[in-house]
Amino acid sequence: MTLARALVEASAAMASAPMPAQARHAALLHLRDAVGVGLAAAGSPVGRPYQVLAARQTSRGAATMFGLSTGAEPEMAALINGGLIHSLEYDDTHTASIVHGSSLAAAVSLAMAEDRDLSGADLIGAFARCWEIMIRIGLATPGGFQQRGFHITSVAGTLAGALIAAEMLDLSHDERVAAIGIALSQAAGVFEFLSNGAASKSLHPGWGAHAGILAAKLAAAGLTGPETALEGRWGLFPHFAGDAAAPAAFAALLGDLGQRWHIGEAAFKLSPCCHFLHPFLEAAGLAAAAGYTPDRIARLLCRVPRGAAPIICEPWPDKQRPATGHAMRWSLPATVAARLVENEITLSTFERAPSPAVLDLARRIAWEPLEPSAFPTRFEAEIVVEGTDGSRETISIADAYGNASRPAGQRELDAKFTTNAARVLSADAVAALQSALDGLADAPRLAPLSSAIRQTRQG
Repeated sequence: MTLARALVEASAAMASAPMPAQARHAALLHLRDAVGVGLAAAGSPVGRPYQVLAARQTSRGAATMFGLSTGAEPEMAALINGGLIHSLEYDDTHTASIVHGSSLAAAVSLAMAEDRDLSGADLIGAFARCWEIMIRIGLATPGGFQQRGFHITSVAGTLAGALIAAEMLDLSHDERVAAIGIALSQAAGVFEFLSNGAASKSLHPGWGAHAGILAAKLAAAGLTGPETALEGRWGLFPHFAGDAAAPAAFAALLGDLGQRWHIGEAAFKLSPCCHFLHPFLEAAGLAAAAGYTPDRIARLLCRVPRGAAPIICEPWPDKQRPATGHAMRWSLPATVAARLVENEITLSTFERAPSPAVLDLARRIAWEPLEPSAFPTRFEAEIVVEGTDGSRETISIADAYGNASRPAGQRELDAKFTTNAARVLSADAVAALQSALDGLADAPRLAPLSSAIRQTRQG
């Protein structure tokens, strides 16, 4: 049996079984977080291209687009929403697999559930299954896609999204296998955006969600795809990850699909920048609390896990002087410097160019590999601060706050959602949205949720 067919059968069995309460609760929290982040992006400069594109759509449908009161066909809504959720680098991550699951899973499942007039439980289940599949693809080859310059959320998520969309269309198993194969030819998403901090990275989950839905629709129309999309010579694992052992590892991971739920281990991000930066921001905050103000710092050395360095450290001269605030989201020296100079990191940090004071401190920051490291199981950081008075202090963070080993508190998650949604919704609309999400598991239809999202001040 091919991996695609094994996946189809395992996911179908998962869909037919009751979802444990703990997994359902985790899925609801992550879905809420994704909706809040998507709304925040709709009210942010970096999300404007998606808003412009969405406003130009003349084909209307039942699927909601963040920031607008109008609907669209599901594939277009998925592209807009997936792009918005990921555009702020504020969406969640499963750290061991390095997957931004909610940006793609929410985009696919919400658009398809609205289009098919499904229930809240259907939406939650589809969202969670998409997450679980993406996580297992990542766990089969930890860091393998990233090492070859591919964004796993996009290249793997396209195939996972195709299967979930095909399930929500109630396609046959053969058609679901075909959808996965068709999606392989649509999978894309590379890290070249790092060359100038381009905003195109945000497209990756949006495109994956868009392509996944189209793959399912094409399969329904009779188009065929390679059944060996995962393990074949030019399949996902051999071609995109270059990992000959990954197919067998993935097959083994399918064995507990529906029995072990990884979604509860996914991390919530409490700062809107690359997740690899988060432990360094915490370390910088501890340095500031110890009295190391920018004028007292002669040099700051960051010790970085090797797997994270290509994203947040290379090339170092460019990272020390990012051209835009958005480019700072992947810059270790500039973001650490901003934390020390401005005393906080918020959405507004990345909506303006870095200040001269930030750039000045960034020039005094260096990096070297952290050895040994548990990355990507944990997102570690170590900084060595050297004071102008000759003092020296080493600060280590074992894992980023918000990760499974250090989970974020409910109050922080509530505050993040409310603040994000309030960027485009009134206080009453935010309350209505929260109420709709709270009752989602028992909702026979999604009308209250769709209506609440669309009560935007901009739409």
